[in-house]
Amino acid sequence: MRPPFAAESFRHALLGWYDIARRDLPWRAKPGERADPYRVWLSEIMLQQTTVKAVVPYFEAFTRRWPTVDALAAATRDEVLAAWAGLGYYSRARNLHACAQVLAGGGFPADEEGLRALPGVGAYTSAAIAAIAFDRPAAVVDGNVERVLARVFAVETPLPAAKPELRKLAAGLTPASRPGDYAQAMMDLGAGICSPRSPSCLVCPVRTFCAATATGEAERFPLRAAKAARPTRRGEAFVIVRGGCILLRRRGDKGLLGGMMEVPTSEWVDAAQADASVSGVGAPARVAWRKARIVQHTFTHFHLELRVFAADADADASAAAAFSGEWAPLDKLAAFALPAIMKKAVASGLEALGLSPPSQGGSRR
Repeated sequence: MRPPFAAESFRHALLGWYDIARRDLPWRAKPGERADPYRVWLSEIMLQQTTVKAVVPYFEAFTRRWPTVDALAAATRDEVLAAWAGLGYYSRARNLHACAQVLAGGGFPADEEGLRALPGVGAYTSAAIAAIAFDRPAAVVDGNVERVLARVFAVETPLPAAKPELRKLAAGLTPASRPGDYAQAMMDLGAGICSPRSPSCLVCPVRTFCAATATGEAERFPLRAAKAARPTRRGEAFVIVRGGCILLRRRGDKGLLGGMMEVPTSEWVDAAQADASVSGVGAPARVAWRKARIVQHTFTHFHLELRVFAADADADASAAAAFSGEWAPLDKLAAFALPAIMKKAVASGLEALGLSPPSQGGSRR
């Protein structure tokens, strides 16, 4: 799709600004240096639906522990999941480990088609790696870039329906020279100047090309379709301790939090269904459960509330009888892949039992 201005002039203005104002990020090569495909790939997987601020400490911890793709491939999946805990969207961690094992010894393909065949690598990620790590002229379109393009071209189609149109617009602007710098410049522009609210149009390096700025309507773009209300689900979590250990079990690989560890829980059901339930506790009634604080967590598509119940299996041997799992030492809990909601449940249950929460030395938040 041909832009209504000289694409070369747009690119020249953007790259001139980027050469002065580029962000210093731990995965980004210094000017004049060649990007490391491993660091580019790792950062792009971590940055999917996650902010730069949240990713930086995880990226630095991962690259200290596993400085190469071969080192990451040699790790166990449980080690990778535990290191990922707290970053969310855990299918990314499972795919990351699987992808590292595919790449071990052979390295990264340099083209989008080869990259997209890798586990967990989609259209955006393959384009980003091809452009940034291998200098291929690939159109890289993330949320920041979508916002910039929607404003520059005043795209009236709401997101997400506008995505194909925005990809075509991006392809029309992507240069054959310095495509990696161009991709990162667009990301930096969206992150720092062309922000969702109150964009800094007066200092934008491409303001003279921007249709939305010309009409004073930058904040109106991108248009978005109305979002459905996020429902609430409810369930119960059971914190059972014995001799300095806590009972954990592994979730199935498929579905939400797949492959992660959890304390035993009931099914998570719609709030209305939970409110209509006659039985409040799904654990054996003969156990002297202590009621703990309710814990909450918001996922992409729903909000979760867990009522937490705690029991000491040393005092009541039947407390763990209804649940399968493994006993994990409380003082080594950071080595287990517990997602944020389960860390909250553990803290609530231990508090109800009068026990101190374990050190989260392994946590990066």
